[in-house]
Amino acid sequence: MANNSPALTGNSQPQHQAAAAAAQQQQQCGGGGGATKPAVSGKQGNVLPLWGNEKTMNLNPMILTNILSSPYFKVQLYELKTYHEVVDEIYFKVTHVEPWEKGSRKTAGQTGMCGGVRGVGTGGIVSTAFCLLYKLFTLKLTRKQVMGLITHTDSPYIRALGFMYIRYTQPPTDLWDWFESFLDDEEFFTV
Repeated sequence: MANNSPALTGNSQPQHQAAAAAAQQQQQCGGGGGATKPAVSGKQGNVLPLWGNEKTMNLNPMILTNILSSPYFKVQLYELKTYHEVVDEIYFKVTHVEPWEKGSRKTAGQTGMCGGVRGVGTGGIVSTAFCLLYKLFTLKLTRKQVMGLITHTDSPYIRALGFMYIRYTQPPTDLWDWFESFLDDEEFFTV
């Protein structure tokens, strides 16, 4: 059995320097328990770190509760195991990107924040789009997969869910870098 300790291999200096450089980079990127700042250019690899709550995807609690209790999410989406299967499901099933299915929320007589102004005052049937958005989150997408969503040419809803994924999972300081080149996009879709 070989002993590869730094003292015996004579490589203690380079290993120490590499460890110090890694620690310095982690500190500069907000290491020590927080999320690191991802490079949008993809030069730091394909791993896309998450920002915020790694269990809730930073979703409103009512929306998340309705997603997790939705038969569509629990039964049909449970069967989908790959990124490509989920993208196909978005293509065939998503017709809007609001959090609730049309007509499923009772907002008559309510005013202010409970009157549907913000979209989460009262629950309803959670939309297919938001169920699929959370399903994408459970797959822990890579940078390449997210780029594939936002540059997809088959459906504006695939692209919309890609941008929503970025909005909910990436640091606010990085959003401009993700969105800037798409601001002049003229493709129409139903919100």
